Amino acid sequence: MTEHISRQYDQDLEAIRSRTLQMGGLVESQVRSAVAGYLGGDIERVDQAIASDAKVNDLERALDEELRTVIVRRQPAASDLRLIMAVSKTVTDLERIGDEATKIARMAREIHVGSGPGASTARLTMINHVSEVSIGMLRRSLDAFARLDAAAAARVIAEDATIDAEFHGIVRQLITFMMEDPRTISTSINVIWVAKAFERIGDHAKNIAEQTIYIVKGTDVRHTPLAEVEREALS
Repeated sequence: MTEHISRQYDQDLEAIRSRTLQMGGLVESQVRSAVAGYLGGDIERVDQAIASDAKVNDLERALDEELRTVIVRRQPAASDLRLIMAVSKTVTDLERIGDEATKIARMAREIHVGSGPGASTARLTMINHVSEVSIGMLRRSLDAFARLDAAAAARVIAEDATIDAEFHGIVRQLITFMMEDPRTISTSINVIWVAKAFERIGDHAKNIAEQTIYIVKGTDVRHTPLAEVEREALS
């Protein structure tokens, strides 16, 4: 009987991990739709990204309920409790990434529809690279979570400096554009908000990677210098 209960408990935890990865896949798809809408003016993809937000929120609520149920029924300890705590934080980060994707999609609608013909300019492509970096961080953080790979998670954390530098570079360029031609101010501010959204997506991907290290190593590496994070992940 005890073995059966233990096996069921393991299955419950694995189901929660699988649902979290399902949520991660949905969020990644949502971000990609928002990018397609923003860069290419694909309003259908914009609408897909906005509609996905409700599904992401539903998954967050469902996973929160599953986590509460496991805690009440199983009273987890040690590594199981670490997993549950880390999953709870990861789910929150995924929901917030979904919020950022929705924000990008709404900015896309404002640029391509609300402002009328001619609003789309070459400046929109400035966010192309920062979007690729942030989506790559998200994908690799989810992969590290799926495989419980602390070393891969540490590599994601190291990428955060790159996306921060990208964001600051975009802001500097756009400030120059606005000073040279005030007519670009509206579009430039829109691009800055979108670039900031991608920078935030990178932050949330970093958080997910930190939680993976916590699951595997039992060490909270938040607010820890990168060299120490890498040393802990590889130990």
